[in-house]
Amino acid sequence: IIIIQCMSLKFIPKKLNFSNQTINEMKINSKTFYDSIKKRRSVRDFKSEIIFSEIIKNAILAAGTAPNGANLQPWHFVIIKKKSIKKKIRLAAEIEEGEFYKNKAPKEWLDALKPLGTDKNKSFLEEAPYLIAIFEKKYSFKYKKKIKNYYVKESVGIATGILISSLHYSGLSMLTHTPSPMNFLNQIL
Repeated sequence: IIIIQCMSLKFIPKKLNFSNQTINEMKINSKTFYDSIKKRRSVRDFKSEIIFSEIIKNAILAAGTAPNGANLQPWHFVIIKKKSIKKKIRLAAEIEEGEFYKNKAPKEWLDALKPLGTDKNKSFLEEAPYLIAIFEKKYSFKYKKKIKNYYVKESVGIATGILISSLHYSGLSMLTHTPSPMNFLNQIL
């Protein structure tokens, strides 16, 4: 397991070094990005090809640049590559998903999911070469003092969006998987 934590509680002002782009360059860049990102899809079938971990690490570093409340970076990313751990995650997720599909999901939600063919079975959790678990951190510690983090869900959501965009830009496909609750991840990882 590789654990990467992007944490810096000290604010260091940065001189902004924006390039002076023309309006035409900005239009081209925005269209190029849109043309790329509109091709992003969630997939559930993964190739067994080796992906260089540097690509995953760079995507996480990009996610770590996300705007966040008080620059406290209230997230923790865990990269999971080990097959035995992916299997434990799959089994635990399928228990939660079984409960969701059987007892928790309203009929309207199940109807919306029906065309996608999803169910409690999550074999892709073992088949994907990497899983990235993203944890929100409600609190941080600085000099053994507990500090409340602000805008945690919003900050983690933005970081996740940047992560997904970076992975897509790198040519990788991915799927966000959000069984609820996911407390089992705290125990497994």
